[in-house]
Amino acid sequence: MKHKLLANDAGERTFILILEEDDEAVACLTAFARQERITAASVTAIGAFRSATIAFFEFETKNYKKIPVEVQTEVLSLMGDVAVNEKDEASLHLHVVLGLSDGSTRGGHFLQGHVRPTLEVVVRETPAKLRRRHNAELGIALIDIDQA
Repeated sequence: MKHKLLANDAGERTFILILEEDDEAVACLTAFARQERITAASVTAIGAFRSATIAFFEFETKNYKKIPVEVQTEVLSLMGDVAVNEKDEASLHLHVVLGLSDGSTRGGHFLQGHVRPTLEVVVRETPAKLRRRHNAELGIALIDIDQA
């Protein structure tokens, strides 16, 4: 993965990240956010994967149903945010829409994706600190706006 700082104005940084073939997207983005000590940001991306894992949150069971996508796909839209978890580490929440060769799509919570041939990611940081806290009732971590 390569990255470059595009803008740095009043604590708001904008980065471009270029992931290369076989990079695992979630691991790369998480490592980058932690390295840069990002505490609040939005993430957008386009590109392609050779394989991916997405998920659907089943409210009744409070679990994510994993959906493997074991074919080449276009990343039509990848978006989400960065906040910090209860350990003060960068935590990503990403969703993705993947385009298949027949024009159909698959989408959901983004868990993993192996890049082929590239993924172009823009990370827009804000000078804030968003905290994600575990919500026991829902079984997931949500941004706690009162802690922002």
